[in-house]
Amino acid sequence: MNTLRTTLPLFFAGLVFAAGTAANGQPRTPLSTLPVPDDSQADCGTVAPVNPRILRRTGGAPRAETMMAMPVAAPPPAPPAPPSPPASPVTMSQAPVAMAAKIAPVMGYMPMAPEPVDTSNYRHRDTNPVHVAATDPVSTFSIDIDTGSYTNVRHMLQKGDLPPADAVRSEEFINYFNYGYAPPTDRAQPFSVTTELAHAPWNANRELLLVGIQGYTVPANQIPAANLVFLVDVSGSMGEPDKLPLLKASLRQIVPKLRAQDRVSLVTYAGATCVALRSTPGDQHAKILAAIDALQASGSTNGAAGIELAYAQAAKGFIKGGVNRVILATDGDFNVGIVDPEALKTRIAEKRKSGIALTTLGFGEGNYNDAMAVELADVGNGSHHYIDSLEEGRRVLVDEMSATLMTIAKDVKIQVEFNPAVVTEYRLIGYEKRMLAREDFNNDAVDAGEIGAGANVTAIYEVTLKDSKGNRVDPLRYGKTEAPAAKGDELAFLRLRYKPADGGASRLIEHPLSATVEAEASDRLRFAAAVAAFADNLRGGKYSDGFGYDKVAELARGALGADPGGYRAQMVKLADMANSMQTQPASR
Repeated sequence: MNTLRTTLPLFFAGLVFAAGTAANGQPRTPLSTLPVPDDSQADCGTVAPVNPRILRRTGGAPRAETMMAMPVAAPPPAPPAPPSPPASPVTMSQAPVAMAAKIAPVMGYMPMAPEPVDTSNYRHRDTNPVHVAATDPVSTFSIDIDTGSYTNVRHMLQKGDLPPADAVRSEEFINYFNYGYAPPTDRAQPFSVTTELAHAPWNANRELLLVGIQGYTVPANQIPAANLVFLVDVSGSMGEPDKLPLLKASLRQIVPKLRAQDRVSLVTYAGATCVALRSTPGDQHAKILAAIDALQASGSTNGAAGIELAYAQAAKGFIKGGVNRVILATDGDFNVGIVDPEALKTRIAEKRKSGIALTTLGFGEGNYNDAMAVELADVGNGSHHYIDSLEEGRRVLVDEMSATLMTIAKDVKIQVEFNPAVVTEYRLIGYEKRMLAREDFNNDAVDAGEIGAGANVTAIYEVTLKDSKGNRVDPLRYGKTEAPAAKGDELAFLRLRYKPADGGASRLIEHPLSATVEAEASDRLRFAAAVAAFADNLRGGKYSDGFGYDKVAELARGALGADPGGYRAQMVKLADMANSMQTQPASR
């Protein structure tokens, strides 16, 4: 009893500390006012391991905390406890419960908690609508090389679950695949542009316009020196096999590729934040692997403090002219500290200006905060990826390292002006989170997406040509229905704006696009169309005109082409899985 009296005050004091709110009820300190952490005593201490069985019973709630490196004063002795009140009588209905409560600790049995509630968070965005070219001919958006939505949905489908519609972002499905665009012949322009116009497979009265961008490639031995800070979530919720263990296995794969000129740091965050590996030359593989192997899950999730410490480490190891990047690996559950997304985004935007980018890697399910991981990567001039397997970890961290880490063009924006004399309607497939105002295209102060070495980006418009029967929008009764005949051989005018990787004012690329429709679409366009229709079906099928999962699989199966790694064939299997999970209307 004396032990209980001594430990209870400490337990409740710990709860007040972990709540992220002052004991007097005042709100947390805004992130922008937090001082840059002094990491002189921030090395990680001993980590108390967490029993995974306890994590499963509590839905990921922590049962152990990281032991702080800083000394903690011993608590004062507890005052004598007042006499215990007389025990309340136990009714017959209460007796079994009371007896079980007494027996359970003795027998080593803990009653099972209810099944954990899925608290995953996805931001809702309305699907891009149809625009009438006569009144709204200009479409402007930022490029996006994220792929996290596709792999996250793949993970759900392979478990037998259809995803929530908000988890599906069409452009991330499309951009997961390599379409084999020819690279630029001269690095003076960091990327090439490929376009194609052909019939839409779901409606022969409409066309698909494909715009593909391919960045120049850089051999691995020519990638500039990299200063990488891996910010690793080691909170209790990361204890499941598809989280921290998968992350550690994925990180081990990158270690043999690190060179002497590279620098690597490991910062961990949970209830406490600390440096697990100070900036270390990349060729010290054994030391780096030992630090990775020592990572253990415990504690709550003070992500904000971890981001601060990671950026401090990145600043100390900054390589001028090199790759400087924080890579945040988490299930996205920020439950302690500053959790306001706007405050986090403001802080990361400040750090971005110093030349340190942020990439996010998502893991696991149940409490996956997709919305925050995506937004932080966007504002941090990085990309977001979801790691659902060791193979995907290798693809992102090893096979596509240059595309993931090395930026060759910044703030890349696309603007398409459709010719009303040829086009009556158009719709951009995906990119809802990257839409820009028309005036933003020429404003260099407006942030946009980056493209990495060897990366390719694809955008697809669904277009309805004049005099076709594919219009979705009825003409106005009293408005002007006839567009002036002008440049009838042009479908649209394409503009791309980007900034060089080493800074400076933006540069402009312009291309008129031919109105000639290809008699037969290429394999790349047919496969990309299948992926777009797959995503639309998962979002509810509003624009796929009854082109169900069975037709998606059939179209993709006939357009596999070269398929190194079997990723395209895997997409066909996913469409088949989705078809078996949900009864579809009869496809046309």
